[in-house]
Amino acid sequence: MAASDPRICLGVIVGAKGVKGEVRIKSFTQRAADVGSYGPVQSEDAKAEWTLQVTGEAKGVVVARLKGVGDRNQAEDLKGTRLYVPRAKLPPPDDGSYYHADLVGLRVVLTTGEEKGSVLAVHNFGGGDIIEVGDGQSETTMVPFSSAAIAEVDMKGGVIHVTPLPGLFDDGEDDEEGENDAAVTRHG
Repeated sequence: MAASDPRICLGVIVGAKGVKGEVRIKSFTQRAADVGSYGPVQSEDAKAEWTLQVTGEAKGVVVARLKGVGDRNQAEDLKGTRLYVPRAKLPPPDDGSYYHADLVGLRVVLTTGEEKGSVLAVHNFGGGDIIEVGDGQSETTMVPFSSAAIAEVDMKGGVIHVTPLPGLFDDGEDDEEGENDAAVTRHG
């Protein structure tokens, strides 16, 4: 795989399970067990690759065997390792859904035409996806990835059009009282 081929992080090893080398993985896939469905996984630096076999689920994580990892010490040494696959191995997302990695780097333009930078990262702190927008010159802005804030995602054009909600890209001082009560819903 060439270094320029995009990769997607499917999960992260959070610890060892048992004494035979099984690992516990926090899966980032829609169905947790799918972390092992797309072929061999690689470390972030692509220097290590493993065949991953899911053996079960426990306490909100996937339990799996990685080929070549045979004992608890080896499994514990992998704690914190992010697991990647080439983007081409994944199915296309459903309409209105996006892989986080596909959003990073898209230009962000307000529906008024004002450029605001690009998507630096996508976060989810428990209340839904949020895109972090910045221009590299000033502070970043967190924009809810919701139908209230996101007017359009144009993947072909490489741009996300954002509705300038009150207080989102300004200090909100001129906003009418109650105008900031826009419902946050999942985009799509």
